[in-house]
Amino acid sequence: MSVTTVRLQADVEEHLEAIAGRLHRSKGWVINQALSEYIEKQQREQERWQQTLEAMESAAQGKVVDSGEVHDWLNSWGSENELEAPRSGK
Repeated sequence: MSVTTVRLQADVEEHLEAIAGRLHRSKGWVINQALSEYIEKQQREQERWQQTLEAMESAAQGKVVDSGEVHDWLNSWGSENELEAPRSGK
């Protein structure tokens, strides 16, 4: 495990100490938890952005599904004649 020094604003330090006290954990543990959650969130956002770019490229290439087909499929959910998910024509 490595050591990193961080300068905290006074109000952040106060909140950090209060949280650590309530949880009966060290400030280092709280900081590690917070950073881990932040890093995971950033990774998810990057993945979603990549998926968005891929979806936009697919749409630009005409790989789309007619909205009427999607509505028919959704309306069939739970019925005896449930339809298969529509696929793009390309």
